[in-house]
Amino acid sequence: MFVNFHETYQNELIVSAIVIFSLLILRYIINFTITKVARKNGINDARIRLMKRYVTVNFLLVGLLIESLIFGTEFKELAVVFSSIFAVIGIGLFAIWSILSNITSGIIMFFNFPYKVGDKIEIHDKDFPITGIIEDIRAFQLHLRLDNGSLVTYPNNLMLQKAVSLIQKDAIVDIHEDDSDAV
Repeated sequence: MFVNFHETYQNELIVSAIVIFSLLILRYIINFTITKVARKNGINDARIRLMKRYVTVNFLLVGLLIESLIFGTEFKELAVVFSSIFAVIGIGLFAIWSILSNITSGIIMFFNFPYKVGDKIEIHDKDFPITGIIEDIRAFQLHLRLDNGSLVTYPNNLMLQKAVSLIQKDAIVDIHEDDSDAV
């Protein structure tokens, strides 16, 4: 049975191997570039891993689409399947649009955010102005440590909508230095 499968789909298997190998090389190049750019900009390892995960998932989806076309799936059939899947996902995503907004903002902040972990910032919100040190930047929210020691999680999408001022670069380093002087 395996011999018949191999003989029947020999060309498709060769093309599949080439596609998979090409996608793996592209994934490696993009992940390497993400790591290099992130290290140059002082982005922490957790955010780098998150971006690499996004890249891997996207390449997996593209690979599945290409493989289905290689093995003879008609474009019409794929269009029906994907439109059905996207309709269901669309309804679900409409219900959780805020989460998607935060994830998208997290991706934007990864590539173009002037502040990094350890910086002291002030968020100019009319109702609730916040001043704190960035402890972590995650996929959904930013962790800010206030002067009184409280931890505030601030949604990523609001970070891109509000005016933010840099109070002090690398403020977290200065706090640790002050503690060592007190001992």
